[in-house]
Amino acid sequence: MAVKIGILSDTHGLMRPEVMEILKTCDYIFHAGDVNKPELLDMIRPLGFIYVVRGNNDREWAEGLAKTLHFTVEGVEFFMTHNKKDVTWNLGSVQVVIFGHTHKYQEKIVDGRLWLNPGSCGRRRFDQEITMAVMTVDQGKYQVEKIVIEP
Repeated sequence: MAVKIGILSDTHGLMRPEVMEILKTCDYIFHAGDVNKPELLDMIRPLGFIYVVRGNNDREWAEGLAKTLHFTVEGVEFFMTHNKKDVTWNLGSVQVVIFGHTHKYQEKIVDGRLWLNPGSCGRRRFDQEITMAVMTVDQGKYQVEKIVIEP
């Protein structure tokens, strides 16, 4: 059965109403760090199953969050971290690497593996787009859609 995943990063304490509406349609939510406020996780926790990693701006409240996660959803193997430099050297059979930190959307296939940075859908940084991604996963296959939020 296909599942829908909302993928975001670098919200920096701001949960936009447009993002919440998108997340309400998702079965899973992946947050690649820099949440900044635990209340933000409390807002999205009831919406779906959550995977979240600790970002460089996630302080004392986030000490229990992992720096990296390795997990499988609907037959697709994921590795997630906040900063790309923290990606493990041996990714094995990982199909999708998710990271954040730069606030800039990136979707790139390297050695048959998707490297995805959903960008930032929190506070706007410089003149960068406000973005997130929605992924549909079904029996080991996936499709990604870039979502641009108008400021």
